Amino acid sequence: MDPTLLKAEFPILHQDINGHPLVYLDNAATTQKPRVVLEAIRKYYEWDNANVHRGVHTLGSRATDAYEGAREKVARFLNAASAREIVFTRGTTTALNLVAAGYARTVLREGDEVVITQAEHHANLIPWQQAVKATGATLKFIPLQPDGTIELADVEKTVTERTKIVAIAYASNVLGTIHPIAEIAKIAHRNGAVIVVDGAQSTPHKRVDVRALDVDFYAFSGHKMCGPTGIGALYGKAQLLERMEPFEFGGEMIDFVELYDSTWKEIPWKFEGGTPIIAGAVGLAAAIDFLEQVGLEEIDVHERKLTRYALERLSSIDGLKIYGPRENRVGLVTFNLGDVHPHDVATVLDTYGIAVRAGHHCCQPLMRWLEVSATARASFYLYNTEQDVDRLADALVKTKEFFG
Repeated sequence: MDPTLLKAEFPILHQDINGHPLVYLDNAATTQKPRVVLEAIRKYYEWDNANVHRGVHTLGSRATDAYEGAREKVARFLNAASAREIVFTRGTTTALNLVAAGYARTVLREGDEVVITQAEHHANLIPWQQAVKATGATLKFIPLQPDGTIELADVEKTVTERTKIVAIAYASNVLGTIHPIAEIAKIAHRNGAVIVVDGAQSTPHKRVDVRALDVDFYAFSGHKMCGPTGIGALYGKAQLLERMEPFEFGGEMIDFVELYDSTWKEIPWKFEGGTPIIAGAVGLAAAIDFLEQVGLEEIDVHERKLTRYALERLSSIDGLKIYGPRENRVGLVTFNLGDVHPHDVATVLDTYGIAVRAGHHCCQPLMRWLEVSATARASFYLYNTEQDVDRLADALVKTKEFFG
């Protein structure tokens, strides 16, 4: 893959910000969209726009084929056993909330345990907080090593026969840590627990095989992988999805309605109440095609190389502190520049046309563990280059000089 050639496919990247060519390094928050995705969404609205599953007219049939075809594509992309195991959602947050509400609250009892880490995004923390409060279960945390990684020995100690759910991110959106999901899944299953994986930061960057990992639930968002906002998916093993209750009611999730009772459709449709995110699914399918044409393995190699280069360049800046492990991480670098507040760092970088994220990154417990209030984060994707990193490093040196 050639990131310079790929960049040409993303119209938004070809603009000046504050008189400088844009360097977009906020990909962990959201990625930009290639022309093929924008065109797929435009074509759907111009030619196929109709509600799905309900009409027998031509537009309805074409829209239904596109929507269900996207589900099949997601299933193949994750290597799910069946498209019935793919539920379309608004994104990772909705998918995790669906598991916490539809599965956790039905299986958890007083004395049971839900195991997570302190490094989780709020979307993979708060739903479990609410689930244990509602059921009398207990929330437990796998301890973090000084670099933010976890040891399997600590997983073994934390997960017990009382553990019913292990919920963990495949990759941290702050530290870049890649967790050994397949090994954690084995530990969870050996203790009779299910494993729920937040795949928001892993799915865009590496090949994911849910059956090889043997995960029970896996959630991801389309907008972090060149797709549109407002669309994502939950993978769940069929037997688990069938046990779950929906938490949105109405529309196409209904099978039969009486005055005092109703029944639901089969999986996955019983979880997709109302008019679904049809155009989003079309855009997500186009994004998957684009990523597979580039190659997930090639994206992974490119980002690892770029991250190593960024770690080397940024480490040479006096007073800049980098968080997270130096090896086995996804394409992001989280840092602080001396005593300069991350928001001030990001503001100055923006004057040079460089977009980075600053704040607590929806990980306030992790910030407290790091003993900081906030950090800055540069995150990379397939269209970023070493020249982008050089511009970031040079701008950080000027930022340091600006603040004395």
